[in-house]
Amino acid sequence: MSKQKYFGTDGIRGRVGDYPITPDFVLKLGWAAGRVLAKEGVGRVLIGKDTRISGYMLESALEAGLASAGVAAAFTGPMPTPAIAYLTRTFRADAGIVISASHNPFYDNGIKFFSTEGKKLPDEIELAIEAELDKSLECVTSDKLGRASRITDAAGRYIEFCKGTFDHDLSLAGLKIVVDCANGATYHIAPKVLRELGANVIKIGCEPDGMNINKDCGATETDALKARVLAESADIGFALDGDGDRIIMIDHLGNKVDGDQIIYIIAREALRQGQLKGGVVGTLMSNMGLEVALKQLGIPFGRAKVGDRYVLEMLVEKEWKLGAENSGHVLLLDKTTTGDGIIAGLQILCAMIRNNMSLVDLCSGMKLFPQTLINLRFNHTADPLEHPAVKQVTADIEQALAGRGRVLLRKSGTEPLIRVMVEGENIDEVQAFAEQLVAVIKNID
Repeated sequence: MSKQKYFGTDGIRGRVGDYPITPDFVLKLGWAAGRVLAKEGVGRVLIGKDTRISGYMLESALEAGLASAGVAAAFTGPMPTPAIAYLTRTFRADAGIVISASHNPFYDNGIKFFSTEGKKLPDEIELAIEAELDKSLECVTSDKLGRASRITDAAGRYIEFCKGTFDHDLSLAGLKIVVDCANGATYHIAPKVLRELGANVIKIGCEPDGMNINKDCGATETDALKARVLAESADIGFALDGDGDRIIMIDHLGNKVDGDQIIYIIAREALRQGQLKGGVVGTLMSNMGLEVALKQLGIPFGRAKVGDRYVLEMLVEKEWKLGAENSGHVLLLDKTTTGDGIIAGLQILCAMIRNNMSLVDLCSGMKLFPQTLINLRFNHTADPLEHPAVKQVTADIEQALAGRGRVLLRKSGTEPLIRVMVEGENIDEVQAFAEQLVAVIKNID
């Protein structure tokens, strides 16, 4: 299989104004996608976006490109990524497009596609789109141009879908929830879902201005949420990211609860309810404490490469339903087709109410192992991870940990960085081992 030139693990992404996130490229991308999808019998494509100021420019470019290929575009306005996956299915659209750079700053943006089933496009379709990008743009005749329309009830439809994943016998009445929408695509969705299910909702990060998405808020920066949860004596806090496909939580004591802990609680609850199908997929970065806790429950666990795309691939391969990254991407394939922060949060609330337990109590069955992660810049053309000295010290540390921890060395896919991660039972030991590894890598000529 050839390697994609433009598509990464989560669509095409970059800084706005820098190639390829430019109006001319995105227009051509719309045309190329329309040409490929039209060959698959496509008639209409749904287009959603997050709250970045560049979204208006890029959706106009996409619309023009799709129309020139004879494909109709239906716009939802600001809408979470998982909402577009759902709406693509429910409207029987032939594809969905999301204009978003997820948790990145406002000056970045990206384009990602969903198939008619609300799943990410297979590699062969992405490669076919890239092949069209190398050709000259040819517009269809006027009588075959695609039309544009707007879906006015998209938000309401998705809100009802989210509520439908919450146990009908339960209510959020009596719970105080602080929700931080990162000034992103869930700002008009998440508070309504929680409020309509009965919660007392306090919202922050719900005033997007086009440039404050993810700025000092949301799943990547939870200090403001923690402060508000404690100030309001709230039961729980939700931090979503800019496009709503990941969630981090804050318990009533101010502790951060990540994707590893969230999927542990959901898997354990599914086991208690007799609804667990198979095991849980994490990633190479998932905390060892998750693996140990699931093993104690007799729940199988698998590690995929970093990236929710790879978690999904392993889930499909194993025919399991539950997966997550510690960054807060939580995949619940018994509920929906992609990572969805709101739906994951609702499942945690179900577990709290059913068991009459706080989030602190629900997390207590899993002990996170201390973890040290150091990002080390390197300028070598050779791979430092293949150097004999690095391999030797790694083997020595793994032997010293003797099953009580692990070492993970990997190169960043986007920067000249080596990520050095050591995990174990003792934080001082973990820190010392990580520094030992870094020292060896730095000394490579």
